[in-house]
Order: sequence, then structure tokens, then C-alpha cells
Amino acid sequence: MESSAEKASETRSGKKRSLLLLGCPEVPVQTSIALYLAFRLRERGDDVVVAGTGAALKLTKLADPMGHYIGETMNIDRCIASISEGKIDFDLCFAFAHSDAGITYAGTMSYISGAELFVLIFGRGAEELEKTVEFDCRKLVAKAVHDPIPLKKLIDEVVA
Repeated sequence: MESSAEKASETRSGKKRSLLLLGCPEVPVQTSIALYLAFRLRERGDDVVVAGTGAALKLTKLADPMGHYIGETMNIDRCIASISEGKIDFDLCFAFAHSDAGITYAGTMSYISGAELFVLIFGRGAEELEKTVEFDCRKLVAKAVHDPIPLKKLIDEVVA
């Protein structure tokens, strides 16, 4: 298991289908980092789908009302069901985790999806939360709560 973006290889351009998996938007940096990541992925030509809780989707849609960065959205539970039923899948998945629930969503994705999995672990307890990851993924870890720059730097190292 990789423990930082420095050890993770870059994801190179070439049209890919990328999923951003957003749980509860309790930590302020989640929405801005999700929009920034969507921007970076779309900039290089990826199709981006954002799946999240109702509140997470409302915040991203409100922050991007013209859909410049996020396009297709879906409920996180419907997304997981569709993947587990074999109806859809993705090349890349970026799971956002600031709590045990986020790690559980990411773990589910590692089991049901063929996507290359990146877990963005953030919040006050990021280092402790990182220790709970027991599945294959690339971890991008930053103790980011209000300041999105540490996560931005990790994303910039991985998304080329």
C-alpha cells in the first residue's frame, strides 16, 4: 500500500472515466478540493462523475452552477449499487475520507470496482484514520480542515 502521493505514480492523460466519491461534507475543504480535482481531471480530458451524499451533491452543484467542473452526478448509494451490479465502472476512483464512514466507502469501492483507487484522507485525525486502511489503494493524506492547499499539492503530484 502506498502511503503518500510521492510514492504513487502519476495518472497520465488519455480519456478516462473518473469517479469522485464524496461522503458527508462535514470538513470544509472537501467541496473545494472536489471541484479542484474535477477541474484537473476534466482539463486533461477525463469524464468525471461525482457521487455523493445529498448534502455533498448540493454543495458541489451550488459551487459549480454552470457545471464547468462537475458534470454527471449521482447518489452515492445508487452509484455503489450500479457498480456492484456490473452496470457501470470507472478507470479511476478518488474517494474522500475524513471519517470511518469515508474509509468504509473506499473499502467497498476496492472490493466491487476495477478502478484504480485513490483515497484522499483529510481532517484533524488524518494520520490516525490512515492507519485504518486495510485494502489496496493509493493514499493521499493531509491534516487539512480549512486549508485545502496541502491536499491540492498532493493532487498536483498525482494528476498529470
